[in-house]
Parts: sequence; structure tokens; C-alpha cells
Amino acid sequence: MAFEREQEEALNLLRDIESGKLRGSEAGYRLDDTDPALVYLLFTWLRHRYGRDHPAAAGVIGRLVEITNGRNSVKASMREGKADPIIAWFEEEYEYRSFSDREFIALIVEKLEG
Repeated sequence: MAFEREQEEALNLLRDIESGKLRGSEAGYRLDDTDPALVYLLFTWLRHRYGRDHPAAAGVIGRLVEITNGRNSVKASMREGKADPIIAWFEEEYEYRSFSDREFIALIVEKLEG
């Protein structure tokens, strides 16, 4: 049950950033309370999902830039998260684009919490 709650919270965070429901400093505050590895993975998944060829790329990537430029703690969290061993594990074993948002979150939360 705990994994399900953690997964739903992470999925909601991802979707809120993706949709633009969560922006700027409000996003920064929520990300401050999030595991740095998860922050890095969320942003990286969105960057891979919304590559240059995606019609919504400008909006989604623009929100990521807005969030990281608006809050130094998010940048610091991204740097810290990138150094987490889970990042190397994930990037050696998987491709970001091969997961739906729900599948991605389920895998990552299970690994982070397990």
C-alpha cells in the first residue's frame, strides 16, 4: 500500500509538471520535498518524451526550464540526483522513451523505496 501511495504522488507530480498545472515556485516547493534521484529522473523522462520532434515540446521543456531557472534548490537537487547509483542502473538497463508515465513511475518508486 505504501508503494501505491508513493507512486500516485510521484505520478501526480510528473503529470502536473507535464500539463502545466504545476509551475514556477509552486513546483519548486514540491520538488524540494522530493528525492533528488526522483527529481532528476522525472525531468529526464520528460526531456526524452518531449524531444524536438514532439508538438508539445516547447511547452513542456519551457516549463522545465522555468522551474529550474526559478529555483536554485531544484538545480542542486538535479545535480545530487544525477550522482545517485539508481541513475546509472536505470540508464544502463532501460530507455526512458520505452515507458509510459505510469510504468516509469512504478519502476522507479519501487527501486527507490525498495
